[in-house]
Amino acid sequence: MPRHLTASRVRVSKTNEPDYLAALRELAQFAEARGGRIWVYRNAKDPQLFIDFTESATEMSHRAQASRLPEETKLEKKLQGLATYAPDAWELWTEVGLAAGAEA
Repeated sequence: MPRHLTASRVRVSKTNEPDYLAALRELAQFAEARGGRIWVYRNAKDPQLFIDFTESATEMSHRAQASRLPEETKLEKKLQGLATYAPDAWELWTEVGLAAGAEA
C-alpha cells in the first residue's frame, strides 16, 4: 500500500525556532501513533529556511487530511503563527513503488 507525504518549505525566525521545533516534536508523536513520521531539515545556506516532511500510511491519516484531536489542531494553529509556510506546503504526494511488480 503506498504511503503519502507532504514536503513543506517553512521560514522561521530565529526567535521562533525553539517553539516551532517543540510544536513539531509534539505533532510527530501524534503522527507516530498513526503509523506516520515527521522529519525536519534546515537549509545549509539559509538557517531560517526549513523543510518538514510528513509521511503517513494512508491519505486520510495524513496531517494535511486527518481529522485531528483538539491538541493537534491547537499545535497546527500555533505553527501558522510561528512560521511562514510556502503556498504549496500542503500538496499531498503518493508513493510510487519501484520494486518489480509494484503498483504504480
